[in-house]
Amino acid sequence: MDMQTSFLDRLFEEGLLIETGVDGLYGRSGQFEDVIAAFERLIDRTGAADGAEAIRFPPGINRAYFEKSGYMKSFPQLAGTVHSFCGCELDHVSLLKCLDEGEDWTKDQKATDIVLTPAACYPLYPTIAKRGALPAGGGLYDIQSYCFRHEPSKDPARQQLFRMREYVCMGTESDVTEFRQTWMDRGVEMMKAVGLDVTIDVANDPFFGRAGKMLANNQRDQNLKFELLIPVTSTTNPTACMSFNYHQDAFGQKWGLNLANGDVAHTACVGFGLERIALALFAHHGLDVKKWPAKVVGTLWG
Repeated sequence: MDMQTSFLDRLFEEGLLIETGVDGLYGRSGQFEDVIAAFERLIDRTGAADGAEAIRFPPGINRAYFEKSGYMKSFPQLAGTVHSFCGCELDHVSLLKCLDEGEDWTKDQKATDIVLTPAACYPLYPTIAKRGALPAGGGLYDIQSYCFRHEPSKDPARQQLFRMREYVCMGTESDVTEFRQTWMDRGVEMMKAVGLDVTIDVANDPFFGRAGKMLANNQRDQNLKFELLIPVTSTTNPTACMSFNYHQDAFGQKWGLNLANGDVAHTACVGFGLERIALALFAHHGLDVKKWPAKVVGTLWG
């Protein structure tokens, strides 16, 4: 049995995660949620003085926004759409017959105007663009959302539905790169405070296909993405628990995000994988929170 499956089985046995019959789709216990809530309060305390505007979006995004984002060009393998029954009574009879006979009852489902959110920041850009030019000094936003990525796995740290907490900065190139570096430093200190050993390394997104390899190489060559890595189910392949992304002016151009002086805004974001961080804490400190080191408990719960 590999380490991923072994850790997942232990999480099931302790009731921290609840099996649903689908890889990467799990229920969570009250204790698991309490750890995430405590870590989010640590995030709040760390970023409080920055004065970010808090916005919370649902786990679905406007399909038109999703299409404009270009996500399907780069990550079609990860996307999830919401389909629904839109037929008449006769169609319903056919659907029920398919169910009774064990046939495919989804073939007549139609796409709705909702797509599952792939990253917490995606609905933010069109929302802020609607407001007009950014205020002097740019904008800083605190967001959190459930996200979906279609990559079923036995690795408990690679879930299909998970929560992402993000801070997003919009401003000049120097503004957003300074913001990113500040949070890279903060991220290391936060993880040290909860007893986790981390490394930060340059990274790339999982772009699709042959053209995607070139995009990934360009992303790495320009140091546009860094990840904070923590061993969860493997020491040789540690898990990315935070990401630090500089988008240059790509989202500014796409959505018409402009600074007060008329220049196109640059953007950057820092993302916390909340389930992954909780799993890292359980992997390193044990599955019984009552036995965690006093320093870690004090940092999280005061």
